[in-house]
Parts: sequence; structure tokens; C-alpha cells
Amino acid sequence: MTKIWRESGFAANDPWIIETDDLKATEEQKPLLSLDALIAKAEESNDVGLGVLIKPADDVARLEPYLDRLAIVAVAFPAFNDGRAFSHASLLRQRLGYTNELRAVGDVLIDQIPLMLRVGIDSFAVTNETALKRLSEQRLPGIPHHYQPTARHAEGGQGYSWRRQAAKTA
Repeated sequence: MTKIWRESGFAANDPWIIETDDLKATEEQKPLLSLDALIAKAEESNDVGLGVLIKPADDVARLEPYLDRLAIVAVAFPAFNDGRAFSHASLLRQRLGYTNELRAVGDVLIDQIPLMLRVGIDSFAVTNETALKRLSEQRLPGIPHHYQPTARHAEGGQGYSWRRQAAKTA
């Protein structure tokens, strides 16, 4: 069972769904469109509040003309060792200036969630039992210091953590 988690807790009624041949969105649900389907829909209508699913091989820069019409961008993590969605999230937040909901879908593991948060992902479609249990207990693994800036700053400031450490010892 998939549950949607945000830092405020689990969402009760999330309307977004990834459609498949067997699963279609109902009237109460909204589909996360493929990149090509989103672009086609955006070109033929003035709809806003759309959702898109970015797969690892997609060019996220193609979204730039449509970002103001999106309510959510979901980035796919098909396997724990496929980190291309980290790059997609970082590009969306830092270079393209996307500010609405950014969701991780697929193989979302508890150890990766703090890193996903750092690149700007703010909601998670979680199916992993260990992750669900730890999130329900509010037990996220922590990483106190970071060596690179990202969409979300490390605790204690915006600079590089090693520079903060060097300044303390000097």
C-alpha cells in the first residue's frame, strides 16, 4: 500500500495517481501525466493545476515553459541505485525555480529521504514497510553536516559545512 508522507506527517486524501493500463484516475483523483502527455495537453489547452511524472531518462528542462501550470511534479526512483531523480529535483528547484510540490515516487527508502529533502523533494509516495514504520514513528536518519549547498540548507547556515568547521577552529 502506498502512503504519501510529508514532513508534517502522512496525507489522508491525496488525489494524485500514476495511471497504468489497469488503473485509471476516478473523478476524485488526478492523473500524473507523462512528460509528453503533459506537453501535448498544455499545448492544446489552458488548464492549470496539472501533474507530471518525470522518469529517469526524461529531459526535465522541457518542463520550463509549463512550470507555472503545474501543481505537482513527481520524480521517479525506479531502483535505489538510480539517482537521476536527485538531479531532476535539483534542476527543478535551483535552476528552473519550481516552487510547487515535488514528490518522490518509486523505490523510496528511509535512508534516502533526508537526501531527497535536501534537493527539494517535499512529498514522498512510500511503499517500503521499513520506511512506513520509521516515518510513522517520526524516525528519520540524520546527517548533521554537508559539504555541498543544495535547495535546502544545512543546519547552521547557508555556506559549506567544512567552511563553518574551519571558521570555528581558526
